Amino acid sequence: MFTSFHAMIPSDAELASQALTEEGNYRFPSFSASDAVTLGLSLRKRFRASSRHSKGKGLVISIQTIAGHTLFACTVGDLGHPAGVGDVSLDSWTSVDGMVGVVRQTGHSSYYVEKSMSAMGKSAKQLGIQGDYIIHGGAFPIWLDNAHCCPIAVVACYSGSSQEDHHLVVTTVRDYLHKINKSEGARMSASSVLGTEMHAPLPSVPIRESTVSSYQRVEVRQFISE
Repeated sequence: MFTSFHAMIPSDAELASQALTEEGNYRFPSFSASDAVTLGLSLRKRFRASSRHSKGKGLVISIQTIAGHTLFACTVGDLGHPAGVGDVSLDSWTSVDGMVGVVRQTGHSSYYVEKSMSAMGKSAKQLGIQGDYIIHGGAFPIWLDNAHCCPIAVVACYSGSSQEDHHLVVTTVRDYLHKINKSEGARMSASSVLGTEMHAPLPSVPIRESTVSSYQRVEVRQFISE
């Protein structure tokens, strides 16, 4: 029974492969500051509805361009209480910045880097990741469909749980992309219908018989005969 349960747990190599697949599947047609705000608010809403938040966990969220410009930042919880206990701490933001740095250097999610390192049995230094970097799941690259050189932005959140933070970001990105694709599909469908209506053939107009009176026709015949 223990062996069967152990076999159900994915290995670090499998988790790394899954994270890499997610990076390839979840790419944006475009990404604006407005998208960053909507995505950030979706992350906040989803976390606030989770059991982790109901149990007192806090979260920090950061969405930045690959150049380091902040597009969205938010704290879910309190930095501190009079009793000295807080849902999040100042170290949480330090962790997020370190995770974002991992994505900037590698182009991959921090969770993929973490699980790849574990699967290969190598340290960050051995992989050339040196500096104030935090190898912790929760930072995910924002790639564009038509730009394969580097990510355009990074979305990251930190609550202290590597796997849960990564899962929160990935599922929120996935659902946001599905919403975008659904809206785009509806727009294209509407445009197609409109285009069909614009190119529809004009209805034929029946030719009516002349309304010229018989008296006028007689006058015309007389004029021709003269």
